Amino acid sequence: MLLNERTGRYWQLNATGGHVLRQLLDGHEATRIAAEVADRHRIDHRRAELDVAAVIEQLRTAQLVIA
Repeated sequence: MLLNERTGRYWQLNATGGHVLRQLLDGHEATRIAAEVADRHRIDHRRAELDVAAVIEQLRTAQLVIA
């Protein structure tokens, strides 16, 4: 669960979304995160890249990260 203190809105992430956020906050690049997600979940790397990019875009839109 995340709170945007400026807007007072709460956001809930699933386990993968939470993992993506933690990796971003640790300074990892989206391509590295996507490769790890693909390997962990045994999915196509391109699919993982698209999914990770979508999570990052949603976090940006919600003003929860600047990435």
